Amino acid sequence: MATAAARAGTSAGVVQLEATTAGSRPAAEVLARLGTAATGLSEQEAARRLRAAGPNAVRSHRTRAAAVLARQLRSPLLILLAITATASFFVGECSDAVIIGVILLASVGLGFGNEYRAEKAAAALHSQVRHSCVVLRDGHPGPADVTGLVPGDVVDLQLGEVVPADLRLLAATGLECDESVLTGESLPAEKSAEPVPAAAALADLASCALMGTVVRAGSGTGVVIATGGRAEFGKIALGLGEHQPETEFQVGLRRFSLLLVQVAGVLTAAIFGINVILHRPVIDALLFSLAIAVGISPQLLPAVVSTSLAAGSRQLARRKVLVKRLVCIEDLGDIDVLFTDKTGTLTEGSLRFMRSSGPDGRPADEPLLLGLLCNEAVVQDGHAAGGNPLDVALWDSPAAARDRAALARYRRLGTLPFDHERRAVSVLVEDDAGDRMIITKGAPERLLGRCAEVPAAARAALDAEFAAGNRVVAVAARAAPGISKITEADEQGLQFRGLLVFRQHDEVRDDGHLEQLREHVQRRRGIAVPAVPADAAVADPAQQPAVRLEPAGHPHRQRRRGAA
Repeated sequence: MATAAARAGTSAGVVQLEATTAGSRPAAEVLARLGTAATGLSEQEAARRLRAAGPNAVRSHRTRAAAVLARQLRSPLLILLAITATASFFVGECSDAVIIGVILLASVGLGFGNEYRAEKAAAALHSQVRHSCVVLRDGHPGPADVTGLVPGDVVDLQLGEVVPADLRLLAATGLECDESVLTGESLPAEKSAEPVPAAAALADLASCALMGTVVRAGSGTGVVIATGGRAEFGKIALGLGEHQPETEFQVGLRRFSLLLVQVAGVLTAAIFGINVILHRPVIDALLFSLAIAVGISPQLLPAVVSTSLAAGSRQLARRKVLVKRLVCIEDLGDIDVLFTDKTGTLTEGSLRFMRSSGPDGRPADEPLLLGLLCNEAVVQDGHAAGGNPLDVALWDSPAAARDRAALARYRRLGTLPFDHERRAVSVLVEDDAGDRMIITKGAPERLLGRCAEVPAAARAALDAEFAAGNRVVAVAARAAPGISKITEADEQGLQFRGLLVFRQHDEVRDDGHLEQLREHVQRRRGIAVPAVPADAAVADPAQQPAVRLEPAGHPHRQRRRGAA
């Protein structure tokens, strides 16, 4: 039987552990084996380990000239012409062989040159894409690039985040992860920091959060045990390899090429057989049949195709469109419906806190203070370093800066994290007088039902905010004498305290993209461009900016916006 040590890997002195090994060991032992602590690594040590272990990435996006060239040589039509050129050379038609060879080289050269430049540009763009997470370095939380994670880093996990590496959990509060990408299980898996049995399967590793899974409820912290291709997700991704599917244009061209090969083969064999039956010299019969095969081969077709696609890629490049594969241009021209995101693409897409109102619908400061106390944002040096976007927007708002001094009067004793079933988060706090209170913050449609009484003015104010297209969070609280641990059952009999109002800052981007899109749609009236909202099944008209993309009278304009 393999030992635990055998199941651990090292990269130039940096220890990496398999999830099955780390999950069955106490957290303290895992930290010791990784040479780290619950406060994380220092910046210097993290940099050293990054140089030794490499980036936390499954694949590098380097441009490989050999792979690009291989794609150009994979065409059946090019293979047919290569055979034709070879046959022409051996039957003495050297000039034909040279001409066909030059055409082949020109076609392959055009395709290779354009695609190689596109690959280089795509690699440069990919190097500018950044995904971050909250990491403890030198004992302080802060954002760090996901590719810079190393074994021994301590990572904070919040609702909705993708787990950036294989983690051995150090603490978990109501943490649940969607592991369907690894296990196929549709229900989220509950997580805890307690070790699991040594023989536990991957789907039973409750003490680990695995790369690529998604936090569906709760929060937690964990130490990185494996990165990149050594993570469980990375092993699967590397095993699958990378395969680019054929486009419809390639399928059609391949079928046409195979048809030519079959026709040439049948004609060559038939003509050769007839000449032999007629007692013609065998050499003459062979030369005649090969000449027929050469004659029906479309020698200029590959060059024409490559030249046309290259011209199209140059036109797209002038419009700042990157074409990675020339064969995709033909499919691009066949588009009937182009779906586009709205928030952050056509619009700015930043979330901002606007105001707080009391139970009577009038402006009040108490809901803001309670919202800051019941807040899951990760705070560093007075600013939110990560967490739920609503909590981050609330904490970093100018109004919150004025109330932060009052937070020193309270001490948090417990937290019941947000989840998508309750759609609320609760905290148990104690003030400087020793009085305890439960504060609950969440979706108004759920939270109002847990309150003992909700004034009619509050419901009217809520309806008005929804009608204005704002995002609203309700706040409620109640006294909690003698309670030391908060549970879901405690979220009943609450007193409604007010509303926190947020607004999606969805002003249309002033970078010319929208005007260019309008111009293209007006010129090509056969293309519909519906904007797809990602945050609602039926988008609220007040949430939509004045973005009109389809030409007047287009049938897509008659659809509901949310169903576009």
